[in-house]
Amino acid sequence: MAAWAERLAGVRGVLLDISGVLYDSGAGGGTPIPGSVEAVARLKQSQLKVRFCTNESQKSRPELVAVLRRLGFDISEEEVTAPAPATCQILKERGLRPHLLIHEGVRSEFDHIDTSNPNCVVIADAGEDFSYQNMNKAFQVLMELETPVLISLGKGRYYKEGSGLMLDVGAYMKALEYACGVEAEVVGKPSPEFFNSALQAMGVEAHQAVMIGDDIVGDVGGAQRCGIRALQVRTGKFRV
Repeated sequence: MAAWAERLAGVRGVLLDISGVLYDSGAGGGTPIPGSVEAVARLKQSQLKVRFCTNESQKSRPELVAVLRRLGFDISEEEVTAPAPATCQILKERGLRPHLLIHEGVRSEFDHIDTSNPNCVVIADAGEDFSYQNMNKAFQVLMELETPVLISLGKGRYYKEGSGLMLDVGAYMKALEYACGVEAEVVGKPSPEFFNSALQAMGVEAHQAVMIGDDIVGDVGGAQRCGIRALQVRTGKFRV
């Protein structure tokens, strides 16, 4: 216990991943990981600040929060840092009009974004919509641009649902990078800008925070590169 107390000395804020840490998504809205509802409640009752930091891109932020509330979690939209709202802000600031290769569940986040005459491609975890036709259309849009811009909501390799491991957006992002000779801009973990926005929203410095996640690359590695301490749980996509 003394060793843990030393490792976590000075921590004022906790960043929590959601999928694979709090719950496993899937049929019926998913299932909470044993003890996770109670753990979040205890954190909320402590003096620590709590922020939920997710790469979820199949659900809008309101839908994700609604699902978690139904499962018993104490969570609000204002406490969630997610890639879709961050991407919309980037698109507006840079005057970008995206061709969207995304899941229908997150499309509402882009309702106020101009998608006419696209000058970039935004890719997210589109699930069953990752067809050859849709991937090829994204490829064609990029190849027609003088300066192609590819924005990816996260770059995870896979994640865990109740039914098993599922291929994530990273594999498809890499395919477009290879085919088009471009490098994607990642909005979401492990992007330093994404972690920094979560820290800013929580009001703590990097050395005062700890990230808890199931992804050794996106959660743990990404946080550590930003100077944030990190812990990997043995749930979700964790593999020995």
